[in-house]
Amino acid sequence: MKHAVEVNVADYQVEPRTRLDLARWPTRIEPLYGSKKSYKKGLKAGTKHLKKLQRLLYAHNRYALLLIFQAMDAAGKDGAIRHVMSGVNPQGCQVHSFKHPSATELDHDFLWRTHRALPERGRIGIFNRSYYEEVLIVRVQPEVLQAQNLPDSALDEDDFWAGRYRSIVESEAHLHRNGTRVIKFFLHLSREEQRQRFLARIDDTDKNWKFSDADIEQRQSWDQYMTAYEACLAATSTAEAPWYVVPADDKKNARLIVSQIILDTLSGLNLHYPPTSAARREDLLAIRRRLADGDD
Repeated sequence: MKHAVEVNVADYQVEPRTRLDLARWPTRIEPLYGSKKSYKKGLKAGTKHLKKLQRLLYAHNRYALLLIFQAMDAAGKDGAIRHVMSGVNPQGCQVHSFKHPSATELDHDFLWRTHRALPERGRIGIFNRSYYEEVLIVRVQPEVLQAQNLPDSALDEDDFWAGRYRSIVESEAHLHRNGTRVIKFFLHLSREEQRQRFLARIDDTDKNWKFSDADIEQRQSWDQYMTAYEACLAATSTAEAPWYVVPADDKKNARLIVSQIILDTLSGLNLHYPPTSAARREDLLAIRRRLADGDD
């Protein structure tokens, strides 16, 4: 089953072991929809299909799906999650947003707090930010790293960040081997579009709560964050756990792309309902006859 609009997801996938220059990746592309009506039709088709696949995922009970969303502030992570996953049974979907780590979390390795929230088989887990913050914000703001109380020997290593990338890649490979499929989305927002969205948040009093001084502080380090993202995506996009750079200046486009990537991944798992044996089928038919006769 396809959307009402066509999305070639390969256009957005980061190839493994490839140097990355985000300036060459568009933040805006031609609309994948002809009108607001066609957008809604395409998204509805996607959510309807996803609902069926999620039910199959749960019944099949051999795989889990982990969706990771990373982006600069105001890129539309919350909206993408809300719109794309709107048709999924809440019992089969878990969303986790990771903020500043607690004192307890800082006393563990950097993967600990997120891995406690991994989805079990049959379910979809969504990370709104994730362990990737540990090679993004922590790299741009080294004072955060100091709070993690790591041994001096670890901090002094020349390949400290390469070591963290390696830990992430190996962890995701482990998850893949054990049935968890990991998809990672970088919502690629332009600096100008972020500025416009910040202004809109300030002008709309109902959205003032979404704006914080930290948003502006991070904006001042835009170039450093782009460099950190380039290194991170290039080092951790694999065939088993790919990164997708999704143009995010147009929220509708971004949602259609994210939706199709999820559908393609689940459709490739050959999900099916557990088969019923002939003996069990006979038992069920016998029970049905008793129920039909009112003898229960």
